[in-house]
Amino acid sequence: MSLDLNDVRVTLDGRTILTDIDLVLERGRFAGLVGPNGAGKTTLLRVLAALVAPTQGHVTLEGQALSGMTRDARARRIAALFQGGGVGWPMTVREIVALGRLPHRRAFAGFSEADEAAVARAMARTDVGHLAGRTEPTLSSDERMRALLARALAVEAEWLLVDEPITALDPAHQLDVMALLRAASRDGTGVVAVLHDLALAARFCDRVGVLSGGRLVADGRPEEALTDALLAQVFGVTAERGEAADGTRYILPWARSGSNEETSDGAITPS
Repeated sequence: MSLDLNDVRVTLDGRTILTDIDLVLERGRFAGLVGPNGAGKTTLLRVLAALVAPTQGHVTLEGQALSGMTRDARARRIAALFQGGGVGWPMTVREIVALGRLPHRRAFAGFSEADEAAVARAMARTDVGHLAGRTEPTLSSDERMRALLARALAVEAEWLLVDEPITALDPAHQLDVMALLRAASRDGTGVVAVLHDLALAARFCDRVGVLSGGRLVADGRPEEALTDALLAQVFGVTAERGEAADGTRYILPWARSGSNEETSDGAITPS
């Protein structure tokens, strides 16, 4: 079961944002999208969510074109959380999370037992149960992000797309959310996250796709994609590598490399 991009190009306002993107994403896997600012990561996520239509190429979900699915059908199968995705009025946290069940409800229908259970599960997984009665304006940025993530989880969709889910979180909750996303993938959900923290991406993701200049320049297991040469040329950094006590290998961006050599079309050149 896969979500596929085939020869995708995106041009917005006369500017090419993504070029020649071929990507096959699998359910039950946690994929991270990393790259410098402006590399096209969020646009790629929006293409996967059918919020941006490719100028060229197509996106398919298990062989069916996303563009040929109804909005409600997509909403039941793909849940998405983007930066700046607020609710617009002072709803309580529980009401925010309950919005995730809308794709499963018929017009004017009340909450079912399944809806109630899904909301309770999502709130427990994101540790926002104690915030249930708080309204959005009273939340910290950390609490707000976790409430919105709970809303996305409450959909219980086959795919979960999240844009920078840990940016506003403190270190403990960053670890919690990354572990939660990995656990969701282990339960069979296809998880795709835009991330800036290379260390956490390398630790938690099964797969990392690296974008640079609108092109996918690397894609594979973290140790395959985040090589020293790529880190220097795409991110302009060197990294320290090691192994934790539990045997997990880690990558820690350490210093500027001063060898960021990227061509105008986003291709990487040898150092």
